[in-house]
Amino acid sequence: MTALEFDVKESAYYSFGSEDSRVVEVVANRYIGANPPLPFIHRAFSTSGIMQNSEGLYLLDFTERYAASPNGSYVYAMALVWSDEERSIDAVMEPLGPISLYLNEQRLYRSTVIEELKPNGSASIPLLFRKGWNSLLIEARKTVAGFGCRFGAEEGKVRILQVLSPFSNRFGQAGWLYSEPCSQSIYGEAQQHFPAYTEHEKQTELTWHPRCEWSEQELLQHHMERLFGYQPNASAIARTMLDVPSNSTAVTMSLHTDGATTIWIEEQLVFSSTTAGSYTEQLQLASSKQLQHVQVWTASGEQHWGFELTFHMNGKELIYTPPMLIHGYSGAWIYAGPLAADAMSALSNESFNPSALIQGMNGKLLYWQLDAPNYVVRPFYENAMLSNKWTVGTMSNYARWDYPLGVTMYGLLRSGKLLGREDMVQYALQHISTCTDWYEYSLWDYEQYGFPSINHQLVLIKMLDNCGSFGSAMLEAYSITGDAGYARIADVIADFILHKLERRADGAFYRLCEGEYSADTMWADDLYMSTPFLIRYAALFHKQAALDEAAKQFILYKSYLFMEDQRLMSHVYDFKYNRATRVPWGRGNGWVLFSLSELLERLPTEHALYEELLSFYREFVQGIVSYQSDNGLWHQVVNEPTSYKEASCTAMFVYGIARGLRFGWLDDAVDYKTVVSHGWNALTKYAITRQGHVHGVCSGSRYSFAPDYYMYDLRTVVNDNHGIGIMMLAGVEVELLRA
Repeated sequence: MTALEFDVKESAYYSFGSEDSRVVEVVANRYIGANPPLPFIHRAFSTSGIMQNSEGLYLLDFTERYAASPNGSYVYAMALVWSDEERSIDAVMEPLGPISLYLNEQRLYRSTVIEELKPNGSASIPLLFRKGWNSLLIEARKTVAGFGCRFGAEEGKVRILQVLSPFSNRFGQAGWLYSEPCSQSIYGEAQQHFPAYTEHEKQTELTWHPRCEWSEQELLQHHMERLFGYQPNASAIARTMLDVPSNSTAVTMSLHTDGATTIWIEEQLVFSSTTAGSYTEQLQLASSKQLQHVQVWTASGEQHWGFELTFHMNGKELIYTPPMLIHGYSGAWIYAGPLAADAMSALSNESFNPSALIQGMNGKLLYWQLDAPNYVVRPFYENAMLSNKWTVGTMSNYARWDYPLGVTMYGLLRSGKLLGREDMVQYALQHISTCTDWYEYSLWDYEQYGFPSINHQLVLIKMLDNCGSFGSAMLEAYSITGDAGYARIADVIADFILHKLERRADGAFYRLCEGEYSADTMWADDLYMSTPFLIRYAALFHKQAALDEAAKQFILYKSYLFMEDQRLMSHVYDFKYNRATRVPWGRGNGWVLFSLSELLERLPTEHALYEELLSFYREFVQGIVSYQSDNGLWHQVVNEPTSYKEASCTAMFVYGIARGLRFGWLDDAVDYKTVVSHGWNALTKYAITRQGHVHGVCSGSRYSFAPDYYMYDLRTVVNDNHGIGIMMLAGVEVELLRA
């Protein structure tokens, strides 16, 4: 990073000078403006279609689905991906037989015999998505060995690859389509012929699954039977919204039902009957809203199960609309069942909560179904890789749970408090609550469909990255709200860190990661991914063991990673080689100083490890300060002056040293105030623009024993989430120090 990324006139310093709070505010405002509070996208999804495994790979295995088809048969699978901009993602292909993969009608991959026959054989395939719609087509050929493949994104819980169905008649539905087997190759480069994803599927040469159309006879079935099958002594609930003209609240209701039925409109009980029959009622609605929630509870009758319900006003039939926006669904009703026959009382006064699961028969939890067999409502988190028709452009980080956003939410909470901006605080709280409110659903979704559609890292906790940082921000939010949902998730995270996370024989956390490049390693980053959560958990829930563990981990990590001669931390210790990398990556050292300052703030001075940790802090800060560059920034590799200057580590060092001054941990041997001021001013001159854009933050890192990887392979990204939160936090600490 240099001072040349933008002109000095564009810098935050040029406009605001030493007004630190203004810089904090402009960064926070830009982030919130670029990441509006968009809800999860609800889509129609077929439970008879293609599922995923726990790694996020789509199970395009046709061996059993088409067991009767002869060897040599072909099947095609097709899906769409939307990308807001040109972006790449690494995919994994595990062929079970001969496979060809096409992206936008260009063949990217053809399986080899070794990949096809080797158990768990796989290939890594870089996918470059263009801006807009991208089509994926897989051609699978059956052999005695297998038929189909497993395919998806590498590390699918982080690099989320959601796919949508092709063809105009399915627009908005989630999931792959797959064809009936055919005897010869129809599509591909050899034929110079591909299906057009914009046309109706009937215009193609194949029949596609899962089904989306039904015969007249099937549609004439009583609709509860069509969805759930006939079950005596059962009930179900149906939801829609009634579009009521604003000129009146008087409506006529017409109902035919096969069993006992009760109807509420906006939680007003408007009808109840214990028997089947046809009914006409004159109603006076309590609400004058245009769109009003309608809830119907209905029990199975002696022979059939279902109801027909219409409303009229001034002789005109009123229309229904779904109670939530459901892409790929043209109907208006959603259903949940089967429920116990006496479930009505539990539902009578419930307002509509889209994140709530429903108690079914025999304790089984349910979510909403559509008015089509095997089709359900499913919420999706759609990141910047994937968008939808109505939000083309900038997709939001909102409602995503991951570790960089944990720092961002923490930054927004503290910035909002400093600035007196309750709206800023509420934005962060709502982001966090969107994740936690849907936690129960996301666990259920994972159990039902093999891989969660939302809260991927929270559900699939395997390492500290997945839980600690955002969990710490969640506990900051808990100290404000006292939300019981936060507490429950905190217990899950604490149990993982304290009792399930891999440890060395001496008790140190490390990454087992069997079969991966990072197998048997310890990362400096993980002190931030664990310590801030543990110390907050200890304070809020009176768990001394969590605080003791945090202090213990710092001493252990220091023994493995601290380079005494440099007074810096190695990024990684690799137990495969039984040595540290001795590369002091900037942000890795930043994570350590950041979290050590948080630990010292909350660790009682009488704690057995307090003096040792305070001594480490002072020695570490002395080392860091000795490497500050002339313009105030620190380098990407801290002790390598030819490496570029990097913003996120600079902000972390400013944060950690400013806190040392504020809490009195540093002596007067060094002019630390000048160090902090010089570093912060450099960030406002060279890293932060007056519009709040953040430059000079290196992308997420792997590790290497060579500094060249960090210097040349890891490049900077504008508005990378690894840097936005810490810019706010550094500014908050500088403002508090100066105040």
